[in-house]
Amino acid sequence: MVPASFEYLRPSTLSEAVSLLSEKGDEAKIISGGQSLIPMMKFRLSRPACLIDINRIPNLEYIKEEDGYLKIGGLTREAELESSHLVRSKFPILHDTSFVIADAQVRNLATVGGNLAHGDPANDHPATMLALNAEIVATGPQGERVIPIHEFFVSIFTTALRPDEILTEIRIPSRNSRNGGAYLKVERKVGDYATAGVAVQLSLQDRDQIERAGIGLTNVGPTPIKANRAEAFLQGKMLDDENMDQAARLASEEAQPNSDLRGPAEYKTALVKELTRRALRRALERARQ
Repeated sequence: MVPASFEYLRPSTLSEAVSLLSEKGDEAKIISGGQSLIPMMKFRLSRPACLIDINRIPNLEYIKEEDGYLKIGGLTREAELESSHLVRSKFPILHDTSFVIADAQVRNLATVGGNLAHGDPANDHPATMLALNAEIVATGPQGERVIPIHEFFVSIFTTALRPDEILTEIRIPSRNSRNGGAYLKVERKVGDYATAGVAVQLSLQDRDQIERAGIGLTNVGPTPIKANRAEAFLQGKMLDDENMDQAARLASEEAQPNSDLRGPAEYKTALVKELTRRALRRALERARQ
């Protein structure tokens, strides 16, 4: 199928894009990489009257460390995240995540900001950003607004972005040097949405005691899930086999999967338990390095 007819606008500045979004209201959609929006438009699942293309806006595509954060511009492509030396060396969980998104052709176009703004619980970055305790910078008519990631995902395909706001930056806190993370998912075929996925980020104190644990779950609920009970359990503990098993069990209990073509709910819950265990082990190995 082909999309319904729509107006196409291509602003050259961020302020112009925000003005157009305010003017067009609910009839408008922002398009960056288009890898989620265009397929939905082709199937007529989304029928915006106006597309506002932000790809020509400068200074929205970057990966840098600044002011105690890793900062990622909203227009940064998945391929850039995947190939970044900074990401590979200090935030390997982000490399894990980008690497399993679709295929190379999609990753050359798809943006990190679009992945998050789409609000799809099956997307991979939301769980990783929950594990990393990220912040979202939204820009609207009143300027910038910072949204904690745990407040960002409201319901399925719905985020805390206002109708006149654009996601312009993702901020991830840079912590001590003993950090490690991992993202793992099970998929029916390479590049598919996850049947279930788990993101884990650990910060270690002396003697490998856990200073902070972040755990996010993919595609096992109407929104990406932050496994708060499992995180709280791990706080201050040593990550031995017993504690790893208990944290995995708690994470699986926080999952809210439905049965569908990817498998029954019980299977997805079991996947969360096993993937959490494996991701914890890999995150610990990376933090020790």
